[in-house]
Amino acid sequence: MEEKLSTKEDLKLVEKLSEARDSILKQIKKVIVGQEKIIEEVLIALFSKGHCLIVGVPGLAKTLLIESISKILDLEFKRIQFTPDLMPSDITGTEVIEQDAITGKRSFRFIKGPIFANIVLADEINRAPPKTQSALLQSMQEYKVTVGGQNYQIPLPFFVLATQNPIEYEGTYPLPEAQLDRFFFNILIDYPSKKEEIEIVKTTTGNYEANLSKVLNSKEILKLQEIVRKVPASDYVINYAVDFVAATRPNDGNAPDFVKEMVNWGAGPRASQSLIIGAKARAILNGRLAASIEDVKSIAYPVLRHRIVLSFKAEADGVTSDIIIKKLLEVVKPK
Repeated sequence: MEEKLSTKEDLKLVEKLSEARDSILKQIKKVIVGQEKIIEEVLIALFSKGHCLIVGVPGLAKTLLIESISKILDLEFKRIQFTPDLMPSDITGTEVIEQDAITGKRSFRFIKGPIFANIVLADEINRAPPKTQSALLQSMQEYKVTVGGQNYQIPLPFFVLATQNPIEYEGTYPLPEAQLDRFFFNILIDYPSKKEEIEIVKTTTGNYEANLSKVLNSKEILKLQEIVRKVPASDYVINYAVDFVAATRPNDGNAPDFVKEMVNWGAGPRASQSLIIGAKARAILNGRLAASIEDVKSIAYPVLRHRIVLSFKAEADGVTSDIIIKKLLEVVKPK
């Protein structure tokens, strides 16, 4: 049974999150020019307890954005550069043999890897082989690392942002669809406008250094993540989210003709869950106490773009997942 926002403490936390959002944006603007939509999507994923796949060409401040958010939220940040020779133990950590100087007794000691942080940036995740990718994905799902039969809990909150370069695919290992589905959002970062790029150049070629203030801490974030789950979503909104996801499946009787023609596989139930949880997070980030149809629509792109498998004909015609989602937003109506 779904919990509801009931206590005064819950309502105060909702108000605090709305205020914190404005403060976070104000701090991020000290170092990041533009990208308001991207920042909002990252914050929605964080407070929804989801992970993000970020796609963008080099030099668009992906690392700077994530590192800045970690400072503002007072969270430990680690960056892992994925390469073809990266091993799972380079991410999770490894056991070493230590000898006691007095007794001479030997024992194993686990040295934690960079995965043991609150915010982990997995840079160019598709450059590492599947075995290494799976080590990261296990931690994302289970919030723990298993080494030598021993489980080690990862500190919470735990938030993974994996990046992919959309230009180079030679020598890469694309994530399988089942692993892509585990990412809450797929966020696209595009080039800045001319006005924004002028501002970027002015800011980064001088001696300006931003002083970021802390807005929240880990305990408050964990509490706010719980509050998100209590935000109500009416049956009307849930039905719309489920109908929207079902419309991406070509074998569904109510799927539009362009989906049957252009899509091989649609999104699964995890997409419906993500739409509702993300809509709840967006609602309280904007100071509202219930998820709406507009909240669901606003996050349809990051939720669905990596969960739709296009047909060969669609790819040959230059059709993208975003084009399919845009058409669905036009034809799928709330019932």
